[in-house]
Amino acid sequence: MENRKIYTITQINQIVKNLLEDSFFEVWIEGEISNFKLHSSGHMYFSLKDESAQISAIIYRGMSFALKFVPEDGMKVRVKGKLTCFTRRGQYQIIISLMEPQGKGALQLAFEQLKERLKKEGLFDAEKKQKIPFLPQRIGVVTSPTGAAVRDILSVIERRFANVEILIYPVQVQGDKAAGEISGAIDNLNGKFSYLDVLIVGRGGGSYEDLWAFNEEIVVRSIYYSKIPVISAVGHETDYTIADFVADLRAPTPSAAAELVVKNKEELAYRLKNYQIQLTQNINYKLNSVMELFSRIKRSRVFLNPFDFINRKQQEVDYLDEGLNSKFKYLFANKEKAFTSLLEKLNILNPLSVLARGYSIIWKWPQNTILKSSKDVKINDKIKIKLHQGEIICKVSQKT
Repeated sequence: MENRKIYTITQINQIVKNLLEDSFFEVWIEGEISNFKLHSSGHMYFSLKDESAQISAIIYRGMSFALKFVPEDGMKVRVKGKLTCFTRRGQYQIIISLMEPQGKGALQLAFEQLKERLKKEGLFDAEKKQKIPFLPQRIGVVTSPTGAAVRDILSVIERRFANVEILIYPVQVQGDKAAGEISGAIDNLNGKFSYLDVLIVGRGGGSYEDLWAFNEEIVVRSIYYSKIPVISAVGHETDYTIADFVADLRAPTPSAAAELVVKNKEELAYRLKNYQIQLTQNINYKLNSVMELFSRIKRSRVFLNPFDFINRKQQEVDYLDEGLNSKFKYLFANKEKAFTSLLEKLNILNPLSVLARGYSIIWKWPQNTILKSSKDVKINDKIKIKLHQGEIICKVSQKT
């Protein structure tokens, strides 16, 4: 008992930590991500599991920034790291230095994740895209100053329409600094060179990795918020980047971008000549039509003998006036006859007309109620009698 060595928990955990780190300094593990959590510190915490076991995992903040994609629960990955022990909890874990998605490459996965997220935000909506000017006079080009893209753009513009102003903003188009430079160029041109009519942003062809700067969120958002219309011209015709989806217009190549933005001078001159011919023909046609109409009017009888026309119209007015007077007299006579007939009928129904024939109307007085029977009055009641001429008031002395 006196030789027994007693360890503290901290000592045991430290021994385990040292053993794990010495024995498994670098290991590759495949598994499925679960319980993923991005901490406010920037560290990523999750578990890697297979059918029957799991292990805790961590990606430190510095490493998380280097990831091209965002880990998600259920994602199958292959990771490289070292095994260690978190001594405070006695929990062994793997500290990851490299992570690769299984099934899809990291860049492809990052492309799809960012594209889907920005699409949901509405950055690709057609109604938010600006119209490219028909004939821009001032063009900004954001690309490498030494690449084939800038030479192609300048060559096409010079050939098609030489008298335009071109401002080249040199940037790196691949590498770690490329996205920041491209984004900064777009922002700077909008701030200091807002008079530009259109921007061409792009580069020549390359591998998926070479074109990656145009898939970075910082570049995509700068294109989206640009007040100057943006044409994306990245890679070859089959290459697509997220910048293509957010730009106001996508060109399959830098040369095609120059052809889209600058019209062919000879073609424009030809179109103007055709417009001039069509306009002249239309004017001549209209002029001839007007002159022919004028000749017909000048030969008409109205202008050959204008007083004859006036006299005929005056005769028509006289004829209409006579007809109107005749109709008015006829209508007046009919209305007068009808009025007389109605007046006679009213006189027949008029009770005063009956009085003229010797009849009278009797009221009980002073109530002024018409009497229809002797039963309606009593002896000594007063009555008022309406005659054809005048009225009399009497007292009832007898009734039968």
